[in-house]
Amino acid sequence: MKYVELTVHTTSEASELVADVMWQYTEGGVAVSDAKDVVALISGGTGVYWDYIDDELRLPRTDVLVKCFLKPDAADAAVSDICAQLEEMRSRGGMDFGTLEATRRTIEGDDWIDVWKKHFRPLHIGSRVVVVPAWINYTREAGEVIVTLDSNMAFGTGEHETTSLCLEALQETIRVGDVVIDVGCGSGILGIAAAKLGAKVCYLTDIDPVAVESARHNALKNGVSQKVIVAHSDLLEDSSVRGDVVLANITAEILVRLASSIPKNLKEGGALILSGIIADRLSLVKEAFAAQGLALFAERRKGEWYALVYRRQ
Repeated sequence: MKYVELTVHTTSEASELVADVMWQYTEGGVAVSDAKDVVALISGGTGVYWDYIDDELRLPRTDVLVKCFLKPDAADAAVSDICAQLEEMRSRGGMDFGTLEATRRTIEGDDWIDVWKKHFRPLHIGSRVVVVPAWINYTREAGEVIVTLDSNMAFGTGEHETTSLCLEALQETIRVGDVVIDVGCGSGILGIAAAKLGAKVCYLTDIDPVAVESARHNALKNGVSQKVIVAHSDLLEDSSVRGDVVLANITAEILVRLASSIPKNLKEGGALILSGIIADRLSLVKEAFAAQGLALFAERRKGEWYALVYRRQ
């Protein structure tokens, strides 16, 4: 089957927002290629092992390429809508979206899927978690927790910093039998990891129906669907459900907007793990959550991204 590949040039800061917009229009996948990630991995010393090669990304580049794959009969309308949404988001100010230059080409579906898949290898995050693409055979070593992710979700190189920050903090925080809540779950990677790390039950929410479907699919694939509850919502609607650990790996602007609502589901003594925060939004997020009476317990950084860990006293 043929696809129309749409590529948008943006910034590291805005790449996840661009990917989120694209996901509304595609069932064929979204890929994020950030040269900064390649530089970090090539230079070593990150503790992350991810073997992929794209010669274009080795060239000097300051922008980030976000690609989605559209069905030809719907491509014209989808491209128009995507570009309009991105321009509207840029017009609000507060974030550098870069040029938003958009290009398109027609490709064979099987070709891009095969090329996309061959670049990925198991990704070791923190002391225990290994994220393994579903199409790769991996032999688990003693003590490792394997999270298998299928190809029906965005597995972009630009997402690993915020995700790995959350996964590292989760591994240091979670206890067997905990209740875990993940706001903006995406593929379900954090909630699935929590279930495999010993959580009793994990509540996952997302406003994107594709993400909800993907999270449910991946939970089933990992054999934890009995412990993972996925809801199509921006927040957990049942305030009586309270988590020992609450995760929110979303953008700083959304974190600030939800700051007054997220803590209602956090137990006393519980941990709130936030990420998706860049340097010039860090103070805004800190102010918003300090106003909720939460104590900042830890601050982590990878590249230009931050994660914050709060405790409810």
